[in-house]
Amino acid sequence: MDEKEIDLLRDRAFVEIDLENLDNNIEEIEKILQPKTKIMAVVKANAYGHDISIISKHLQDKGILDFAVATVEEGIKLRKNGIKGNILILGYTDFKNLHYVIEYDLIQTIVDYNYSKIIENMTFNGKIKAHIKINTGMNRIGEKPENIDKIIAIFENKNLDVIGVFGHLSACDSNSEDDVEYTRKKIALFQNCVAVLKSKGYDFKAHLQSSYGLLNYNELNLDYARIGIIMYGIDNSKDSYSKIKLNLKPVLTLKARITSIREIAKNDSVGYGRVYIAKEKRIIASVSIGYADGLPRNLQGKGAFVKINDDYAPIIGRICMDQIMIDITDIKNVKVGDFVVLIGEEEKISAVAMAFKIDTITNELLSRLGDRLPRIIKQNNN
Repeated sequence: MDEKEIDLLRDRAFVEIDLENLDNNIEEIEKILQPKTKIMAVVKANAYGHDISIISKHLQDKGILDFAVATVEEGIKLRKNGIKGNILILGYTDFKNLHYVIEYDLIQTIVDYNYSKIIENMTFNGKIKAHIKINTGMNRIGEKPENIDKIIAIFENKNLDVIGVFGHLSACDSNSEDDVEYTRKKIALFQNCVAVLKSKGYDFKAHLQSSYGLLNYNELNLDYARIGIIMYGIDNSKDSYSKIKLNLKPVLTLKARITSIREIAKNDSVGYGRVYIAKEKRIIASVSIGYADGLPRNLQGKGAFVKINDDYAPIIGRICMDQIMIDITDIKNVKVGDFVVLIGEEEKISAVAMAFKIDTITNELLSRLGDRLPRIIKQNNN
């Protein structure tokens, strides 16, 4: 991509991806993995808003060959973008689309025994590679670990090549006594299930830890740790507990351009609904990003800031579909065309801080960043 193409992508608002920070995070995570445990990179939801193709290609170049997605469509996209490794679909695939799992050499999650029984009575051109989901307390999908006979029956399904079993821990980011006790019980149930299946002679990979499962229960010596949010250098929320502290760096920066600067008088209003009324003469700027780009509309009135010229300007008025307004009265040398940072490394504009202001988690905030925002790889040598 030449400079003219990059300039076009930066015309209004964009997401900047720092692959050096991604490398840093992978190195940090690898320090706490058990000897046999590999990273399964979770790249669902467009790699948590970062760009599934950019992130996956870079990870593959760095030697990571196991990926997790949410849908068969995401798996197909990875294959079409040259990803050669294992690709696990973490969720449900409709029966009429299971042939794509074989066609694109994907791995299907078997959500429960009943799902497998329907598959057993179907006809396919080959076997479906599969991981069995074990219900370890989420109660979304999965077969209970106590139902070992049903799990064995899934292994024996003539249409399946079962190469893995996995679970998910619902409270692994908490250090409350009750949650830790609950989590350890679920870990024990999963480990017992794995041991029974191994004793029956089945050969498969096992995985249970997500990001916080690794940070807080890294003693588990399983085949994979499914790493999502911390791979992108971000905590899940301000409330998330991490027993192990890593030197993580955010991979994503959200930027937009100042498009207009004007002076308003005392009692002038800004934006829809006149929710902001100036108490005195102010200088405001419009910025080319809005809720159609995934910026949360309910961020208005929550004391949010953008960074410009090493200073911070408050967002004022209602967030529009394509624009926001900021107060730049106390910031010098601001001009039309300048970029502002809405999500960045500094705490005041971090993804964690923004998510906290709107009572959500960073996973939701980032995965909602829209396709209208180009993803551009940061050139760290500039």
